[in-house]
Amino acid sequence: MTTAAAYSVSAPDAGFAKTTIERRELGPHDVLIDIKYAGICHSDIHTARNEWHGTRYPCVPGHEIAGLVAAVGSEVTRHRVGDRVGVGCMVDSCGECEPCLAGEQQYCTRGATMTYNGTVGEELQAGGHTLGGYSTRIVVTEGFVVGIPEGIGLDEAAPLLCAGITLFSPLRHWNAGPGKQVAIIGMGGLGHVGVKIAAAMGAEVTVLSHSLGKQEDGRRFGAHHYHATDDRQIFRELRNRFDLIINTVSADLPIDTYMRLLKLDGTMVILGLPDNALAVRPFTLTGNRRSLAGSNIGGIPQTQEMLNFCAEHGIGAEIEVISADRIDEAYERVVASDVRYRFVIDAATM
Repeated sequence: MTTAAAYSVSAPDAGFAKTTIERRELGPHDVLIDIKYAGICHSDIHTARNEWHGTRYPCVPGHEIAGLVAAVGSEVTRHRVGDRVGVGCMVDSCGECEPCLAGEQQYCTRGATMTYNGTVGEELQAGGHTLGGYSTRIVVTEGFVVGIPEGIGLDEAAPLLCAGITLFSPLRHWNAGPGKQVAIIGMGGLGHVGVKIAAAMGAEVTVLSHSLGKQEDGRRFGAHHYHATDDRQIFRELRNRFDLIINTVSADLPIDTYMRLLKLDGTMVILGLPDNALAVRPFTLTGNRRSLAGSNIGGIPQTQEMLNFCAEHGIGAEIEVISADRIDEAYERVVASDVRYRFVIDAATM
């Protein structure tokens, strides 16, 4: 076994504490990674605080991992010692079902193994669970390790392993590009990366935010238009405008009102996860042949495509790097929307 320093929580209302965890022995297809940076995702907060229920403790969150290869198993062919690599939301899947064979491991019919709070194989039989990236080292099978190209700092690349692929996947799937009108609802940790990627794809990008407070940033990230949704006139002016709307916020928005902004055959994609069910009138869908859809991260091949795309276009997350002893503070600031735009933990401080 390999040991690693880590930060974990022991209960929903507990703060983070430094601890030592064990990583499995390096198997023939495994990669040992020295973690350099770990992004903080709002999913980490939901899980650490058991807000989605089912959290297993002790919990070590973190699925936005960037680091360097420290060692490889005897049969590893994709990565070498010293390579810049990343690990996202998954660390394994069955590899045999139709989605897995298509490179869409996130939709594994048997359930992909999540980077933290997940169970699989011997760990499941033993009642254990996976421990994530708020640590100094991790062992991952080579098929779930992606390369981080030169041109992106490891710190600004870390959030791309979740936020980046979460936005890239629907933008690519619904063909964002030249001639397409794309709206991003919300410009937080997810939305700001979506603006950058959609603009780099060549789409005409509009940000729909509750206020104009981040308008200057939005323009700098590539948005062509920026509207405050507290001005209800906007919903009349933008009626039948967009080919694609991506909703990145978890608030209970009037989805039916936003759906009317879609043009013929337009699609709204839900990424944020509000507490309550979405309410859409059937006539809103049928009147313009509109679609309401969802999306969930991306598979490993697409995650590598995303990183290569971001390196080519000079895209990284906007980050604030913190020491590990500030995780609790960072969580409170994320909940209060007091970050522009992602926190990243410097693993050297563990």
